[in-house]
Amino acid sequence: MSTDRVVAIVDAYSTARYFAPLFHAKGFRCVHVRTAPSIPAVYAPTFVAADFRDEVVHTGDLAVTVAALKAFDPIAVIAGIESGVELADQLSEALDLRTNGTALSPARRDKFLMAETIKAAGVPVAAQILAHDRDVLLSWYRESGAGRVVIKPVKSAGNDGIYFCDDEADVLAAFDALVDTDSVLDLRNDAVLAQEYLEGIEYYVNTVSLDGVHYVTDIHSTRHLNVNGVRDLLGGSHLLTRRGPEQDQLADYVFTVLDALGVRNGPAHTELKLTDAGPRLVETASRICGADLPVLVTEAIGESQLEWTVDAYTDPARFTERAKDDYVIQRHAICANMVSPKAGTLVSYPKLDQVKALESFHGAVVKVKPGDRISVTKGDFTYPMLVHLMNTSSALLWRDYATTRYLDGDSFYEIV
Repeated sequence: MSTDRVVAIVDAYSTARYFAPLFHAKGFRCVHVRTAPSIPAVYAPTFVAADFRDEVVHTGDLAVTVAALKAFDPIAVIAGIESGVELADQLSEALDLRTNGTALSPARRDKFLMAETIKAAGVPVAAQILAHDRDVLLSWYRESGAGRVVIKPVKSAGNDGIYFCDDEADVLAAFDALVDTDSVLDLRNDAVLAQEYLEGIEYYVNTVSLDGVHYVTDIHSTRHLNVNGVRDLLGGSHLLTRRGPEQDQLADYVFTVLDALGVRNGPAHTELKLTDAGPRLVETASRICGADLPVLVTEAIGESQLEWTVDAYTDPARFTERAKDDYVIQRHAICANMVSPKAGTLVSYPKLDQVKALESFHGAVVKVKPGDRISVTKGDFTYPMLVHLMNTSSALLWRDYATTRYLDGDSFYEIV
């Protein structure tokens, strides 16, 4: 294959760092597009500059960025993380490439607009309000009778700035903690989104779309913990088979969400809960799933959103032919999120060898190494380690997940 063909990746951080090597293997070079002069600190360690032949830095003038990127004659522009979604839409549309377009681009990033847009399309969603001041928020909370609500930034990533509130004091405290602060993506929070708390198991449905046809690459059920003062802290995710009563219901709902939001091309990561009233959206993101989960999925299935996305843009005929078949699990898999109980300087993980000795142990994504500063785990950006478990036996996998959770206590960490 010629090496002259180019793919542009916007903000290729976190799990999106795996895209460039896969495109290289298909004979394509990659150009990086950065949405801001500097990379957010939380993502800086994940960027691999050597994977890109060049970089275009967006300074706010779309015409200038379009002209700079056009010089490379890219065959595709895709978003890496959340911050890249809107610019990827603008660039792909301006360059007349496969695109989701810009008409609904704001609704694919703004979580309030997202729910309002799919509700207008007839898709059931949680009750919500966008509040710029305390009185509006408090009035909605009182009138809704919701009891427990979730308050979060309108634009962010991971579970940055998410608060679970059970009374008026909690609601106001969450508002005060968020407004006039910056999100993990360095975006100013000038309002909060409040939504009713959804009862039910949370799931991930990961997809890749091509010209409006959606393919489910993987579905996961999640496990949550009430620890470190955080309600529903993610403790792990379990890869499910493609078909089943829950999976079919979830996938059908996700397809209606993607259609309502104008997602026609590329990957999407959708989080939702299966309530007594049926599936309800938590949020969807028009980019690949994070936390390196696709890497584990590739090992368990043979391919993930990563490979399917590359196919969609470089070999659409192959994508279309293979999309007729559901994915098949070769090995059962769980990603276990380890939870630090305190902050300080990490000396060691005294029980890590016991985790590595488990039959299902497949690998560990170590985010905090001995000598590094470690934080109390309260969300996506403070997990010190992700443990990947995999086994052909589902029973052994769950045994080893339970053992991992047991070992992940105070004595798992030596902290000063």
